[in-house]
Amino acid sequence: MGTRRKSRELAMQMLFQGDLGKQKPEEVEQLFWESRDDVDDETRGFADDLHRLATKREDEVNDLIQKHAQNWRLERMPVVDRNLLRTAVAEMLGYPKTPAAVVINETLEIARRYAAPESVNFLNGVLDAIGRDLLEKRLKL
Repeated sequence: MGTRRKSRELAMQMLFQGDLGKQKPEEVEQLFWESRDDVDDETRGFADDLHRLATKREDEVNDLIQKHAQNWRLERMPVVDRNLLRTAVAEMLGYPKTPAAVVINETLEIARRYAAPESVNFLNGVLDAIGRDLLEKRLKL
């Protein structure tokens, strides 16, 4: 597994942990990394960046997801799906030079490992719509 994919996976896990434990983002990061000494600095750095982007821009991230997840309220989504979406959207917002297709494909690969099989198509549809929306907004600027 590549460094970036591993980072995305770890960021999703931190968001998942924070979602379930209702801890502050800083507490989540501290607890999360306490038991992990097998992660190199580059992988950890990108994972921390994604986690911080998703938590600092939480309202914007959640609004984008909610807008494009037709007939699904964020709080009713499976926790894994919700946090995969948050990780991907945070990356799309914070790293606009990374093509949305790359972010989406990486997210779907992680989803195949952690999410229910039927989630992959749902995640793909929501992320594709968000990616198109963000691209359209950037082109207007």
